[in-house]
Amino acid sequence: MARRHMSLLTTTMLVAVVVFLPCLATATGKTGEIAVFWGRNKTEGSLKEACDTGIYTTVIISFFSVFGHGRYWTDLSGHDVSRVGADVKHCQSKNIPVLLSVGGDGYQYSLPTPNSAKDVADHLWHAYLGGGRRGVFRPFGDAVLDGVDLYIDHGGPANYDVLVRRLAGYRGKPVLLTATPRCVYPDANAAAALGTGLVRRIHPRFYGDAACTNKTDGEGRRSLFDWVDWDAWTSRFPASQVYVGLPAEETAADWINPESLYYGVMQRAQTASNYGGAMLWDRGADKAYDNYYGRALKDFV
Repeated sequence: MARRHMSLLTTTMLVAVVVFLPCLATATGKTGEIAVFWGRNKTEGSLKEACDTGIYTTVIISFFSVFGHGRYWTDLSGHDVSRVGADVKHCQSKNIPVLLSVGGDGYQYSLPTPNSAKDVADHLWHAYLGGGRRGVFRPFGDAVLDGVDLYIDHGGPANYDVLVRRLAGYRGKPVLLTATPRCVYPDANAAAALGTGLVRRIHPRFYGDAACTNKTDGEGRRSLFDWVDWDAWTSRFPASQVYVGLPAEETAADWINPESLYYGVMQRAQTASNYGGAMLWDRGADKAYDNYYGRALKDFV
């Protein structure tokens, strides 16, 4: 898709960031890590293409959205699933981990009992991860994903602690466990899973939520970023890396232009000892703008 026309002001700010960043002091805790969600839009291109941009350091496939009641399904919005396995291996050859996100916007998932959580974990292990039980179909062939992300917006928090413990306990290739909760702390749907202490990365979504739109600085003053909740996430989970979750689409209500993001968010966010990087929603939006946002962030996250 052709890149949308940017205003002269936005273009000028981007040029200023690119030209003058080398002259600025590096913010404490810079990691260079950018995780991106892929799979929600056929026009975003292939998984291989996303990894070949050189922008993203983790790709999260979305979504495994039907589970918990004896049925399992991954919706990749029109992508050719038969190609994904080879693309996963290609990304991994570039040292880019590929995860599978479970949950999403649909209503066809929940874990009603501990046994259902164990069944779902076993399915994920044998269908996508390091298992391979006879009779379990592997949608991506023999490609072995690196981990599982929890994006639980519906169905309640029950038994995700059981799921996480089960996934962490398999012998073989370790399963990287991440979570992508809503920005406001605490997110009740993520509470059980995060309470295990086994989730290594947390990507709070600082977008798409009215509770984050009216940002304040803790003293009731308007703020560019929701620092109250950022500080809560980083302080409550010191053993987990916490990523700044951002929308890549310029028209999104919570979009922050690159210059403001650098000066007004990242320098402060990177003072947290467990700052992890940035998470972008999503690859489709970033590609629609010719990777404008991802490339701009790459130098200072």
